[in-house]
Amino acid sequence: MHNMKIRGLILAILGPLLWGISGTVAQFLFDDVHVSSNWLVSVRMLISGILLVAFGMLENDKGSVAVWHDRRDSLELIFFSFIGMAASQYTYFMAIEAGNAATATILQFLSPAIIIIYLALRTQTFPRRIDVFSVLMALTGTILLVTHGRLTALSMPLGGFLWGLGAAVSATLYTLLPRKLLKKYGAIPIVGWSMLIGGFSFSLYYRIWEHMPTFSWLTYGSVAFVVIFGTMFAYLFYLQSLRFIQPTTASVLGSFEPLSATFLSIVFLGVSFGLPESLGAALILGTVAVQAWAAYALNPSTTKV
Repeated sequence: MHNMKIRGLILAILGPLLWGISGTVAQFLFDDVHVSSNWLVSVRMLISGILLVAFGMLENDKGSVAVWHDRRDSLELIFFSFIGMAASQYTYFMAIEAGNAATATILQFLSPAIIIIYLALRTQTFPRRIDVFSVLMALTGTILLVTHGRLTALSMPLGGFLWGLGAAVSATLYTLLPRKLLKKYGAIPIVGWSMLIGGFSFSLYYRIWEHMPTFSWLTYGSVAFVVIFGTMFAYLFYLQSLRFIQPTTASVLGSFEPLSATFLSIVFLGVSFGLPESLGAALILGTVAVQAWAAYALNPSTTKV
């Protein structure tokens, strides 16, 4: 049992770590190679979707296509593919292209605060004090992050900020929309098919074959890393970790994504990140830890790792 928990913790760290690294690699492709975000998003979803669906079929031949036997579930999957999966991928990479990998990844972590506000409005109940505290933390962190502590001016590109907020909203939809499908069919078939549907549609719409980057080993090696390690393996590691540890634990370890993206952006891409931005990032990421603590406190039976 102890070894299984350690395996779960390692997998839950590796997944977000690879996501964070892939964000920094994507910024390199946008800034230095001038790869289009539309092209990269399309290729990333298409190839990763094919690989994840193939993996699911090898793991469970019948289960991987079961969703297509139910008309209502099929329509929900298609809806999620565009509104949840494709939207979250597109807004995230647009936030990187318009800003940088560090702030894009951190702003995406506003999602827990948005979920709190959404559920309060939907249920027409005032949030718990711990939830209000989480929202205030996230808002304060966002202000510090985008103003660099100078509250009278926006100190990052407006496009990067707006796309970052869009990524947070999309991440919220990505979290809320497929809950029933995930419970019924499992994560790998739903993530795989939604990526494949989104990627195929985007590829046709943007005609990716007309916008292929000039060949170089560095360019296509970077694209391969984003697709294979930064997407397929990252999702597989993170989803497999949920077999061994609690989702709340995994969500806290998800903070390795913005941490790795920020560190690599500073070291390799020269992104400036001062004390106000660091405090802002800490407050935003802290909302995940606060919510995880609240989940443990309210459900003592889940206090195992």
